[in-house]
Amino acid sequence: MYRIKAVLRPSLSEAISLTIAVLLIISMGIIVFEAAPHIPLVIALLLLMVYGLSKRISYRTLEDGITEGAKSGMGAVFLFFFIGILIASWMLGGTIPTLIYAGFELVTPNFFFAIVFIVTGIVGIFVGSSLTTVATVGVAFIGIASAVDVSLAIVAGAIVSGAFFGDKMSPLSDTTNMASSTLKVDLFEHIRNMSWTTIPVFLITLIIFALISPEITAANFSQMETFQQGLFDTGLVKWYNGLIPLLVLLILSIMKVPALLTLAAGSISAIALSYVNGFTPLSDLLGLLFGGYVSETGIEAIDSLLTRGGLNSMMFTIGLVLLALSMGGLLFKLGIVPRLLESIEHLLRKVGSVIAASAFTAIGINVLIGEQYLSILLTGESYSSQYNKVGLANKNLSRVAEDAGTVVNPLVPWSVCGVFISGVLGVSTLAYLPFAFFCLLSPILTIIFGFTGKTLTFIEKDPGNETVPSVTGINN
Repeated sequence: MYRIKAVLRPSLSEAISLTIAVLLIISMGIIVFEAAPHIPLVIALLLLMVYGLSKRISYRTLEDGITEGAKSGMGAVFLFFFIGILIASWMLGGTIPTLIYAGFELVTPNFFFAIVFIVTGIVGIFVGSSLTTVATVGVAFIGIASAVDVSLAIVAGAIVSGAFFGDKMSPLSDTTNMASSTLKVDLFEHIRNMSWTTIPVFLITLIIFALISPEITAANFSQMETFQQGLFDTGLVKWYNGLIPLLVLLILSIMKVPALLTLAAGSISAIALSYVNGFTPLSDLLGLLFGGYVSETGIEAIDSLLTRGGLNSMMFTIGLVLLALSMGGLLFKLGIVPRLLESIEHLLRKVGSVIAASAFTAIGINVLIGEQYLSILLTGESYSSQYNKVGLANKNLSRVAEDAGTVVNPLVPWSVCGVFISGVLGVSTLAYLPFAFFCLLSPILTIIFGFTGKTLTFIEKDPGNETVPSVTGINN
């Protein structure tokens, strides 16, 4: 059964028509009018409410559907608050600047494309934002590529691949937290489970980039060196600034401490280091944790990379999550999603078909709407009960939502990520698409594992008839 009980059973034609209408409203708003996703979501929400009222569903029932949908996102909301605080504190304590500086130390003229992929991946993990990574170190690598006369399309593909690998596997990432929270999977358990598909794809991508990397013998790395020197001149780059908070985060995650407490401990350790490096008045510290860290080096690329974080920076994402889940709640309350799934239920009786269907749904939402958040949220809400029916634990679905949702968005020319990346790097989406190997291979591998049963976690019945997750299984 679905988490939200339907009060209506619309005809299949009505369900399809309403779904198309919602998709058109959201996609037109985002793609054609370049609006933030929030307003199209509000309009779609109103459309569904009008439909419900026309079917003589009481306003109170519709309101219950909205609040029931939004309720499932409250865990993510609190995590997002702590992520904003963690990012700001890790900037203040020098953790993120130190880790980025160390990443640049890996860059050499040999295996250039592979190095770009690795460094952007490292930066993406510690920054927790694919678009920030692309707009900062990605731009620096494009400048280096121009200077040494190598393919900008391949470099852009390596940047996008690394940035979205880092975003996908980062505990600071909003999409990673959204996928785990929506499906009630522990954040670090979600990341560990994603490694079954992500690490093989990472290695395959790394080998491909290493094989196609050109021989660069006389490279001008001055732009990268300027970037690196700018980081060093902040005075934040110290080995212990990068090591201690990272160790705190890793140790607590290995100990399976709840994500919220782990993020809080990581923040406290970085704040303590900031006082070791220099005194920060309490009033300034509290303001920074709310409003974010502001870098004032005078180097635009450095300031763009380091000026971020804070509780307030999460409000955009939190608003989007609550609106999307509210709309999802109405789609279930009005019976629209259940009716659509009912029409294809005869095809969703095996593990492989359920995983493939959820993956293609996440891809389809990216292509139709161009929004990665909605691809995660709607896929998770729509297929949770189907996964349960075939005996799959929710962490399988959260993994598929990221494998086929998060990383596909930059491959769509009219998507939020696609438009942003092509504008920032000066390379069209269609030009770098064939070389974004990580993004292309991730959904393929997750579907293959679905049909083979590899690395899947099944739910088993214990003697008391309670469901408990089994160890990672291989049975289909």
